[in-house]
Amino acid sequence: MSKTPRRRENRIAAMQFIYACSLNPPANLASQLTLFYSDKDRERDYYSFSEELIAGVLDSLEEVDAEIKAYAENWDFDRIAKMDLAILRLAIYELLYRLDIPPIVSINEAIDLSKQFSGPDSKRFINGILDKMKGKIQRPLREATEL
Repeated sequence: MSKTPRRRENRIAAMQFIYACSLNPPANLASQLTLFYSDKDRERDYYSFSEELIAGVLDSLEEVDAEIKAYAENWDFDRIAKMDLAILRLAIYELLYRLDIPPIVSINEAIDLSKQFSGPDSKRFINGILDKMKGKIQRPLREATEL
């Protein structure tokens, strides 16, 4: 199996968990993750990339949300659709902290997730924020950099 479908499935799982956390923050993250992955069709180790993303987003949530607030002009943060927020959190975490992922990949993945899982206007909203964020990135947009 190629990397792309696996990474896409892992991003979807991460987005779903991040979305669930925005609705009901887990009291015990480890047990919630165990429960979450027990409902999946594949073994938990298949989702190791999604676990990295989830941990990263949750650990850096304050910084990630600050970026969203900075670029979501004329939007009340609390009124951003929870699915759009989950997609943005995932993408912005990748842009800020995952140097092994080319920024353009994170942006394209976020837009694809919005097309699949959110409303018709979400693609433009998410793309607008990530496009502004892209200008802040001080590394090549189409290449991963060394960790």
